[in-house]
This record gives sequence, C-alpha cells and structure tokens, in this order.
Amino acid sequence: MSAGRQTWIGLFLSVVILGAWIGLHIYGVFFADLSRLLLSLGLILLLTWLSVGMYIVAHDAMHGSLWPGNRQAGDRIGALAVALYAGFSFRELRPKHHAHHRNPGSADDPDFAPDTPSRPLAWYGRFLKTYFGKRELIIMATRVGVYMLLGARLENILLFFAVPGILSSFQLFYFGTYLPHRHTYTLAKSHFPDHHNSRSNQFGYLLSLLTCFHFGYHHEHHLQPGVPWWRLPSIRKAASP
Repeated sequence: MSAGRQTWIGLFLSVVILGAWIGLHIYGVFFADLSRLLLSLGLILLLTWLSVGMYIVAHDAMHGSLWPGNRQAGDRIGALAVALYAGFSFRELRPKHHAHHRNPGSADDPDFAPDTPSRPLAWYGRFLKTYFGKRELIIMATRVGVYMLLGARLENILLFFAVPGILSSFQLFYFGTYLPHRHTYTLAKSHFPDHHNSRSNQFGYLLSLLTCFHFGYHHEHHLQPGVPWWRLPSIRKAASP
C-alpha cells in the first residue's frame, strides 16, 4: 500500500474516532439525561470503546504510521488524542512504548510485570502506576473543575468521563498488553513464537475490532510495528497458512 493511501485512510479513521469521542463526550458530560438508563449505558459503552480508539490513534502516531509523510503532524494528532483521553503527555508515552518494543516481556519493559506475569490485577496496578501520575491527576481534576464551572453535573462527569476512562484503561491493558504477553501455569514464556515474547488472539474481525481495535493481533504488531491498526487483520490473514 502506498504511503499516500495509508495516510488518507489513517487520517479519515482518526478524524472519525476523535470526532465521535469529542461529540459524545460533550453530549454525555453536559446534556445526557440520566433517567434514560439504556441510552446512558449505551453511551458509556460507546465512549469506553472510543477511548480505546483514542489511544490507538496516538499509538500509530508513535510508530510514524498515522501520517508517514509528515511525522510532526501525525505526532500532533497523537498528542491531542491522548491529552483529551486522560491528560497524558505524548512525549512521555512515546519513549516508554518504544522501550516496550525493544525489550518485550523483560524487566526492562515498562509494560511488563516481571514479578506478576500471570496475575492481571497486580499487573494492571503496576500498569497504572507507570502511566498515570500526579501530572495526569492534576490535569483531570482541573478539567472536572472547568466542566462544573461550565454547568456540568458531577454525576454526568463521573458516568461519561471517569467511568469510560477507567474501563477503557483496563480494556487496553487486558486485550493489548496482558493477554499478548502473559505467562500462565500452562503457557510458559518459552512457548512464545519468538523473541518478541508476544502472541495474538484468535478473535475474528469484529470481535478483534471491538476489544482493542485489532491491537490483540499483537505478534503481528511486534513483527511489523509500522503497520497501522486497521491493516493488522490483513497482515494476520496473509501470514496464516
């Protein structure tokens, strides 16, 4: 695929994800009627999924695959996505992610939990400490304060901002980090396909998209980190016997 075509597809999908998240986020925080229970639940689930997509957009930018011909512009889009998502700094996230690719599944991997490689909750706690610190907490608290000054109700902020953020962080961790790199009693580290210490799930296209924007095709991602998320299914299919 040409770099130009990849750029246009990637930018279009990024605009859709960011635009949908921003629009639904504003609606949920400022206008959603909590008495409409099914609508509220659906909105929470959709915002959770789109929040995962916000990180995936930034992830492609970290690898230069969002806008191959203009890395700085791609970085700016990625920075906007993670800043809106949870107040993260793109500049701080990127070197950590590349450290993960250099040392996957090792003590030098910031995404790995060498002491608890088969315990998802303990690993998730370490994951949060690695990526969510005082800076992010201050930014998010400031946003909550601004939202309330603009007329948002606290319960709307919690349901349509805080809850999707927390759920999406675990969704990203579980399907994009823990399942691909975990150790279990029956699946030892030596059973990984190669030195990338990662594996891919067996989900079909739709479930793969819904769980983690195809990031669960993780071994393929480690083999070709410059491939954008939306091309991973075709890369996996081409590699299948």
